[in-house]
This record gives sequence, structure tokens and C-alpha cells, in this order.
Amino acid sequence: MRNDSIKAGERSSSPWRSLLGGCLGAADCGAGAGNQGHKKVRPRSGGGGGRRLSFTDLSGAADEDLSVSLVGSNLHVFTVAELRAATREFASDNFLGEGGFGPVYKGFVDKPGLKAQAIAVKLWDPEGAQGHKEWLAEVIFLGQLRHPNLVKLVGYCCEEEHRLLVYEYMAQGSLENHLFDQQVPVVLPWSTRLNIAVGAAKGLAFLHDAEKPVIYRDFKASNILLDSDHKAKLSDFGLAKDGPVGDDTHVSTRVMGTHGYAAPEYIMTGHLTAKSDVYTFGVVLLEILAGRRAVDKSRTSREQNLVEFARPGLRDPLRLARRIMDPALEGRYPATAAQKAAAVAYQCLSGSPKNRPDMSTVVKELEPLLAITEDVLTADGPVVLFVAAPEPDAKEKKERPRAVRDVGVHHRRRLRSPKGSPRKRGAEQKEEFWVWHVAADDKA
Repeated sequence: MRNDSIKAGERSSSPWRSLLGGCLGAADCGAGAGNQGHKKVRPRSGGGGGRRLSFTDLSGAADEDLSVSLVGSNLHVFTVAELRAATREFASDNFLGEGGFGPVYKGFVDKPGLKAQAIAVKLWDPEGAQGHKEWLAEVIFLGQLRHPNLVKLVGYCCEEEHRLLVYEYMAQGSLENHLFDQQVPVVLPWSTRLNIAVGAAKGLAFLHDAEKPVIYRDFKASNILLDSDHKAKLSDFGLAKDGPVGDDTHVSTRVMGTHGYAAPEYIMTGHLTAKSDVYTFGVVLLEILAGRRAVDKSRTSREQNLVEFARPGLRDPLRLARRIMDPALEGRYPATAAQKAAAVAYQCLSGSPKNRPDMSTVVKELEPLLAITEDVLTADGPVVLFVAAPEPDAKEKKERPRAVRDVGVHHRRRLRSPKGSPRKRGAEQKEEFWVWHVAADDKA
């Protein structure tokens, strides 16, 4: 969305304005709903008692039913004029980034009924990959779901053709920036990476274990945001889907996502399950371990796809240490924890959905690793220790094959600082967002 395309202060007579405008956070919305003869619906928020309304429940609802359904979600309705003021006319120095929905700007609000706080405002770009349906999904899901590892949706704006979303501001940006952006010089230490992985896993487990399950469908490093303490929160629910209910085993839908992350069975059939999210979590966990993108076309053909390259070696401690773990860590991580985390990634990336763990199990396997702080402690931090074998006599040493004789040397070299950090490779490349249509089941 272009900044000059937003007309401040204008009112709209569009059906979506009557649908949602003024329905949330207004003092008189309950009375208005009552005067129209509608029963107020209290959606589930966090551990609330009401049944959470699904996207399916609301997508085909009448206008007045949809407006009433979101009452009680604690969302605030903003005008375009308010958000222009909050972002200083969407100033370029407030620009935070851009995704499939549109650009995001930092702002600050101090509105009656809403505490003064920093916010992030996402604008819909009509020429982008996502549109009104994704905007509506975001409002419906994040308007009702509350969890420490989900980003908080503060409110929204629906004015004429404009669709804006207002979130809590996440000071540390995305995990993607910290792992791959060469302009972020500080390397994420092992403990922070593991904390992020655990937090993200808890967010997914919450969605999957809800009374009405949610399949996130777009789990990736750019959608994991970090607060000032590097606490991970899932964002961008535009592609989220209600999970299967009753006797259904999956949801049939268009294949949508980011290249390199989607589960193979979802790509082939369009059948979406919670285990599809588990696979994508495995991809991101592998990115966290390796410090490499899921797809990096700047590498040799054999190494471009991270899963294909790394998964065969995830259960081999030597190959994990030498070829997979991020060299930018310079060996400063406990080998035991890294090997166990790699084993979790291996399970999540199974080609068979039934062999993947559920996210609650992933949390149970990863969280105890936070207590493993070291294998060997040195002045510079925890490193991996390799114990040398007794020195052979001259005759035995001469007869030993060269490959065996040099193995200890390679181990020691691995602990030295790499000459070039892989964080700088492919730093400018953009994610490739794709939509595939499955002929058999082409349901939105």
C-alpha cells in the first residue's frame, strides 16, 4: 500500500465498514448489538470459557453476525487518521519491513481505553500476495487467541478499501534477521537460539491443542518475532486454518506457503494436518542449528536445499559438528544439547507424518535441553571437547593411514573462528512465496 493512497478521516459506506467498523472496543457496541436483537458472543481468549469461533463459522456469516461475534475480543478499532498520526505519516524512518501482506511501520499510540504503547502497523498492499481473506483470518484468529508465545493483535482498521492491522511492537525484529541478515553483526548464542526454538514450539503446541485446533501453515523464521528479551512469538496468521474436527483426518485446501518449508505430503495432496506444521518446525529448527536458509541458491546444487543436505547427518555427532552446526557459533555450545536438538529435528522432518512427534512432545524433548549449559567450561564459554588417543610409537604411527592420523587435527581446526561467516551468504535473497492449486481439492 502506498503512503499517499491513504486518505485520512474519510468515512466509508462499504459493506466491510458496516461489518466491523466500530464493533470492537466501543463502549456502546453491546447496546447496539442488543438493540438489533443479536445475542452477544464472547469468544475464547486464552483460557476463557467461551467457545472460540472459527474462520469457517464466520466466513459465511451475515454481516451483522460477524460484527457481533468479535465483541469481547479486546481488540481496538482504529481510524486511518489515528494510524497516520501514530506512525508520523508512515515515515520512512519508521519502516520495519515488508511481507506478503504489505509494509510494516513502527508507531506509538495513546488512546482512551488503551494503554500508551509502541505498536507495529501492517498495511495491506493491493498488489501483494495476500488480501482481504488473510486480513480477516488474522483478525479472527489473533482476536480470540491469547498466549505468551503468540504476538498480540492490539486492533485493526477497516476503512474504505484500507485494511490495516495493529500489533504489539517486537523490539528485536524477526528470527530471520538475526540468523541471516549481514547487517545484524551479533551472532545469536546457543542459549538464545534454544530458547527461541522452545518458545516457538510452545506457540505451535498451544494452537494444535486448543479445543478447536488451529493449523498455522506458514511457520518460518520471518514469522517468529522477538521481544526485547528475545522471547519468541508467532506472528502473521493470514494463512492459518481451522484444523480437522470429528472424524476428519485433514483439511483439504490450496497449497500455500514459502518454498522449502512445506511438508511433502501437503505439497503433493493439499491435505493439511497438524503434522504439516511439525515438519515446518523441523525446517526452522534446522535453520537455527545450521545458521543457513531452508533454500539457498547461492550454494552448490547439492547444498541448496537444507533439509536434503543436512537431515541424513543429524544423527551422526561427527557430521553434525563438522558440517551442519553453524560455524558462527565457533563451537560454543554443549554438544549433548545440540545432538538431542538435532535428533528432534530429524524426527520432525520425517517423510511420514505418522512418524513425526506432536508439538507437545517436541516441547517436552526440547525444554530440558535449556538446563544443559556446558560440556566443558572454558574462559570463553562452553566448547566441545575431543580427547586425544595415546601417542603411538614411531613404527605404528608410520603404518597408520593418513585419514586416521589427521582426524584429531580436523577436530581442533573446527573450534577456530571461520574465515568467512555463512551469515553473509545469500543475505539479500528474498523468500519465494508460492501458491499451488491442487485439482482434486481446491478449497480455500
